[in-house]
Amino acid sequence: MVKTTDPDPKTLMKRLAHWRITRSDAKVARYVGKFFDRQRSGLKILAKVQGNYGTYTVSIDVSGKAERSACSCYIGRDGYCHHCRALGQTFLDAPESFVPKETRSRREIRSLDDLKLFLESVTLEHLIQELKQRGITQKRLAEVLGMSDRLLGSAKRSEQRNRFYGFLGALKVACIHILEGLEKAGRVRAKGI
Repeated sequence: MVKTTDPDPKTLMKRLAHWRITRSDAKVARYVGKFFDRQRSGLKILAKVQGNYGTYTVSIDVSGKAERSACSCYIGRDGYCHHCRALGQTFLDAPESFVPKETRSRREIRSLDDLKLFLESVTLEHLIQELKQRGITQKRLAEVLGMSDRLLGSAKRSEQRNRFYGFLGALKVACIHILEGLEKAGRVRAKGI
């Protein structure tokens, strides 16, 4: 089953209206329209662009109370760099070029392809929050995984900045495994077994 999180693109356009640039923004303008792998997931857009020092992953997320943008360039860790502004303008110019991203929920994972789609659509931060709601702190999670809380926090922050540690997927899978185990234990207790 193909599932996308695809609200009305007009909502996203309204939320990004203030990202429009002026003609005097030459540094930004040179990147407008140059993005590839353009994706849209809910109220988040993500794309890649060739910059001065390689290919950058750029995103803008307006789904929360505070909008968040990020770029993997050396100045874009907290967003609002010229690549982020260019992504906003690119979306405003051609929203139809941002393909709705296919996603899966945790309950829909039936294959490795489903797992890949889920891992791409969920953040480590979200999974850590789910664990926290079940009484497992980030510090305890790090301890169980045999890593420092600092390294786990660094992986979480890096993902938010579109810089991905090689073991990010493994961390997410570990979180999923723990969540599944907790849910299974809860079902067993509920049945009185």
